[in-house]
Amino acid sequence: MTTFDIELLVLLPILLPLAFAILMLFAWKNLQFQRILNVVAGSTSFIVAIILFSTIYVNGIQVVAVGGWKVPYGIVLVADNFSAIMILMSGLMGFAVAFYSIVTVDTKNEQHFYYPLLQILLMGVNGAFLTGDMFNLYVWFEVMLISSFVLLALGGKQEQLEGAVKYVTLNLVSSMIFLSAVGILYGLTGTLNMADLAVKVQLVENEGLVTVVAMMFLVSFGIKSAVFPLFSWLPASYHTPPVAVSALFAGLLTKVGVYTMYRVFTLIFDINNEFIGTVILIIAGFTMVTGVLGAAAQNDFRRILSFHIVSQVGYMVMALGLMTAFSFAAGIFYIVYHIITKTNLFFISGIVERIKGTYNLDTLGGLFKKYPSVSLLFLISAFTLSGIPPFAGFWAKYTVALAGFRIEQYLIVGVSLFVGLLTLYSMTKIWNFAFWQDEKQESEVEREFYKIPINRKYMLYSPSIFMTVVILLLSLFAGSAFDFAVLTGEQLANPQHYINAVLGVR
Repeated sequence: MTTFDIELLVLLPILLPLAFAILMLFAWKNLQFQRILNVVAGSTSFIVAIILFSTIYVNGIQVVAVGGWKVPYGIVLVADNFSAIMILMSGLMGFAVAFYSIVTVDTKNEQHFYYPLLQILLMGVNGAFLTGDMFNLYVWFEVMLISSFVLLALGGKQEQLEGAVKYVTLNLVSSMIFLSAVGILYGLTGTLNMADLAVKVQLVENEGLVTVVAMMFLVSFGIKSAVFPLFSWLPASYHTPPVAVSALFAGLLTKVGVYTMYRVFTLIFDINNEFIGTVILIIAGFTMVTGVLGAAAQNDFRRILSFHIVSQVGYMVMALGLMTAFSFAAGIFYIVYHIITKTNLFFISGIVERIKGTYNLDTLGGLFKKYPSVSLLFLISAFTLSGIPPFAGFWAKYTVALAGFRIEQYLIVGVSLFVGLLTLYSMTKIWNFAFWQDEKQESEVEREFYKIPINRKYMLYSPSIFMTVVILLLSLFAGSAFDFAVLTGEQLANPQHYINAVLGVR
């Protein structure tokens, strides 16, 4: 590959969704054409993500100085192992959701620019994963916020608007704190390039002010990641939009906040700062416990899954707070497995709702006898999320706990194991009510479901079958996947590679 080819490859995850969104706007009256374009966009972006991942694996960190401006004065895009993994996950989600949207998003929502908004959201997500400077990270956050707010409110139901308002309000607070922290950081160092900041922050004499800025970033990213006590917007909003949107948000959107936490606290601020590490671990512990207790108290399929996101983010933050190369690797593996598993569980909840017409566990039942294939799809994802061996979730939880044992952080490891048991309990609750218990009464919605043509039923099931296969492959090749996570963890723990790669582009 030439330098131009690689630079284009790094730019494509941002340019492709933008180009497809513009094309869809030109075809806003032709919904069938928009559906086709969305599938083509998802497939193309996924292929590009695979090629980018392979290129980074072979050639190492790639840096693009947009517009030819010299680093650190211009905009840079940086693709290292971590961002390549996240771009791959984004491509995978875009691909699966594109197919799932065809049969689950109603015409009214499609007419309100569902597909262009989806592509703009993916553009913002990919931009956040690739950006190499703090101000553009803020810009990509805002792109995500605007598009995700509209997607949450699609349909205009009261509960959707309430959830969307909570979502946007807290995220605006997050943006204000983030922008303030960026301003202070620029005042202290005179730069916003992440690699340049990593060098210059170490030279700032006022260490107390640097710690305050670090905490401001932690609060800002904590809101976007839905950590304790800043998670209230997530369970209030993620169960309200079309299920395809919920699946994408549940799998990918909160991980952008987690990704930025990893990026900022491994690159710019001192990863060996005992105060920062302790604060992060305390937050992680409370996030795990409150999230899983919230899930256990719910009686709605999607609400339980939404609270699970909170508790699982706690594991990812815990891995960051342990501050070792091995814990970073464990956290990255955890992020990957969780994106895939959680998205699939939301897909399955959508299938259940299509069959029964409700997410309420009290009115569900009998799915195991009548729909064993759906039950099997759910069981595999539920076992994975609960950490049952030999599924990928077990290896993710095991490696995070092992990372804690290695540095004798027994308390947080104990909390994570306790939360794992409660996760199993809440997944068992869904299984017992929705799948195992006898059906109370066949609903009219179910009788209508029988009339759906078999090809549309296949289209409804196929994204979940695809994601289940991915889960099984990740479980089967967990060792190889974790080996790459270890390389990535070591890259994060030794940020000099990233700094040299970026500042070498002058």
